[in-house]
Amino acid sequence: MRGIWLIAIYLGIIVLPLILAAVGAKPPRPVWDEIASGAGMVAFAILLAEFLLSGRFRAISGGVGMDVTMRFHQLLARSALALVIVHPFLYTTPFGWALPYDPSRQLTLVQPGPALMAGAAAWILLPAFVLVSIARSDLFKRYENWRWAHGLGAALIAGLSWYHATQAGRYSSDPALYWLWTGLFAVAILSLASVYVLRPITKLRRQWKVCEISKAADQTWAVDLEPVGHDGISYKAGQFFWLNIGHSAFSLSENPFSVASAPAQKGKLSFVIKELGDFTSTLSSIPQGTKAYVDGPFGHMTIERRHEPGIGLIAGGVGIAPMLSILRELDATGDTRPVKLVYGNRNEGQIVASEELDRYAQRQDVDVVHVIAEPGPDWCGETGITDAGFIRRHFGRPEQRDWLYVLCGPPAMMTGAEEVLLALGVAPNNILSERFTYD
Repeated sequence: MRGIWLIAIYLGIIVLPLILAAVGAKPPRPVWDEIASGAGMVAFAILLAEFLLSGRFRAISGGVGMDVTMRFHQLLARSALALVIVHPFLYTTPFGWALPYDPSRQLTLVQPGPALMAGAAAWILLPAFVLVSIARSDLFKRYENWRWAHGLGAALIAGLSWYHATQAGRYSSDPALYWLWTGLFAVAILSLASVYVLRPITKLRRQWKVCEISKAADQTWAVDLEPVGHDGISYKAGQFFWLNIGHSAFSLSENPFSVASAPAQKGKLSFVIKELGDFTSTLSSIPQGTKAYVDGPFGHMTIERRHEPGIGLIAGGVGIAPMLSILRELDATGDTRPVKLVYGNRNEGQIVASEELDRYAQRQDVDVVHVIAEPGPDWCGETGITDAGFIRRHFGRPEQRDWLYVLCGPPAMMTGAEEVLLALGVAPNNILSERFTYD
């Protein structure tokens, strides 16, 4: 229901400028001029609302998941781009200076000047901004550089668009629409300030430190943090945090990682992190006591308040982290529902927490299935990948149709697993997944 309400509010923000323009006292113009103005107003409303979607506000992403929120953000950004591109070409009335016998500006559009130049600058910058965002992995070697450029670029485009809309917009001269644009622009800038200034100040008061870093598997590390001067943080098993180790609270050098510890383990936070060539390649050299900051929790991939008769966990590689969190919480709370974990890796050396998983597998209510794509000569378990046939074989029983399923791993694996589970009759609401990469 929260997702439905969020969509309704978002659509309301986008449509409200059109409503205010329609109820104003301006006389009608040629239909294509009205369509052009409408396209510009909708695009600007989307642009301003986008700041809230990308601001890590749990009230927004908590009900639908961070991956859904970010994909919605991307889809609407590209929709706004399309509207912005066609906006000036739809006008049939020419641009020019105000005519003395045309006080209502029916025969000419906005006069040349700073307001028109601001709109032209935004019109040029927005396509470049979107293209850079799509190609960010190739253009920015460091993620924090991309975040700075993205935030500042979005603020610049929004400021130029606000000036253009309020000074050159025909309908925006009405007080109601003027103050709507100004209010939305202020909220957008405040959301940036929250991410870049207010939230780091809050984190300064709740520092963490590295208490242990140990090897969890090949090129994979277990990172344990403990609170400094506070009691820790409340979260749910399966959620994730943005983690900053060894940098200032105001640094953008942070990355999202699923928590592997259980909420029942008071205070400490544990993560399972794979080396990927960025700061993760330095984990082995980080000394104990190094300061750290966490932002979160985020994500809806949690079993809390879910009462399905069984739980299916499907993990690939380092995607085992939230599954460990869930298994540890089930163990700590004495939950005896049947649980089946399917855990895929390329080889045996990549299996994380193998001894702990073996202990869980000794319980009557827990079934752990390892699948190895490139097994060694001594491997006696399942081989291959978690493809459609594998999922059907392990989760195809009628009683498993009503289970809750949690998926985490490579995007292709999760997409395939989702499709098979849906084909088996599992309700979409019973499939939880979250992705940290977007195209």
